[in-house]
Amino acid sequence: MKLNRIKEVLDEKGISQTWLAKKLDKSFNSVNSYVCNRTQPNLETLLQISQILNVDLKDLIADQEQINKY
Repeated sequence: MKLNRIKEVLDEKGISQTWLAKKLDKSFNSVNSYVCNRTQPNLETLLQISQILNVDLKDLIADQEQINKY
């Protein structure tokens, strides 16, 4: 199930997962797990991601319509 839009936002902005991992001070594997929706970041990390990517927090969360596709 796709619960976040981190991958889409990274793609839209042309930002790599490696870059985001460095900014978050997290491993590439952790960030990749968020991006692939294998695990979900906690709220604090999600807020940090939104600030780093300069997007609204709600833009990182899949809406109900997107969730229903899966």
